[in-house]
Amino acid sequence: MFFTCSRSAIALASALALAASAAAPAEPFAASVAAHRPVHTYSIVARDSITGEMGVAVQSHWFSVGPVVPWARAGVGAVATQSLVLVSYGPLGLDLMEQGMSAREALEKLIDEDEHASVRQVAMVDRDGNVAAHTGDSCIAHASHRTGRGYSVQANMMLTGRVPSAMAGAYESAEGDLADRMIAALEAAEREGGDIRGRQSAAILVVRAVSSDEPWTDVVMDLRVEDHPQPVEELRRLVRLERAYEFENLGDEAMAEGDLAAAMEAYGEAAKLAPDNLELAFWQGVSLINVGRDDEGISILRPVVERDPNWKELLTRLPRSGLLRVDEARLRRIVSALP
Repeated sequence: MFFTCSRSAIALASALALAASAAAPAEPFAASVAAHRPVHTYSIVARDSITGEMGVAVQSHWFSVGPVVPWARAGVGAVATQSLVLVSYGPLGLDLMEQGMSAREALEKLIDEDEHASVRQVAMVDRDGNVAAHTGDSCIAHASHRTGRGYSVQANMMLTGRVPSAMAGAYESAEGDLADRMIAALEAAEREGGDIRGRQSAAILVVRAVSSDEPWTDVVMDLRVEDHPQPVEELRRLVRLERAYEFENLGDEAMAEGDLAAAMEAYGEAAKLAPDNLELAFWQGVSLINVGRDDEGISILRPVVERDPNWKELLTRLPRSGLLRVDEARLRRIVSALP
């Protein structure tokens, strides 16, 4: 599933192997490391004590950190696996917690079975908010972790040793939901210098407190920045946009139920979060026209069409699909009122 590391990364891994254990066979270790990414990074795993949501947020100077470090499962827990990554800590840790082990029991079992645990950095939180973390002695300095009530922050290959403390303080003092607070922790890491190599990718994964029969609804948020000069800043923007679309969906649901007041409130929140998003504005306008509020719908659609005339063409195609419930005469009146 994951591509092989570069020669320089494997050479680094081999050097760490010698430092980790003189008794460990060199060839098996080299083979093990070559199959995984050297994702040196900082991250946070956390459980919201009010909602029960669990999640992971991470940044690294490594391309596409999202598929490797963060793991979470609704009603079970969350895992961050990094440094010289053994990816299986993620799914296996979740499996063990789902079977009833605490975060600490699951992590200890996996560490005991890993002959190269000295180069791993792993943190877990379970559905009850129990936390466990491990920073191997051979992780590249500065490397450490710090745990608190319902969370753990961990970092390796940092510019300074102050990163975990800064992350913990930011998480504990931040306002907002779990995603807001976890990103605040990432931002604090950046202010302390972050990864000594710089920055490249980031990701956030949040799941619900309880699993359902519809697993596609169990993920609250799963966003990734694969390659960006300011990945944490971009991740914050994507979280904001994700919330705008969620409000848009709530507005559509309220409109379908005939609750116009709730729909307009939700649409208003979406517009505040993403004022320049033409997509959201377009469908808000369409929804208003569908309930007979043509003038309000046109006022929303007009600046959209001014910025991109293609939206006007799209509007004319919607009646055939049933997404715009107007007859031909009414459609002509609406279209003629647009630029």
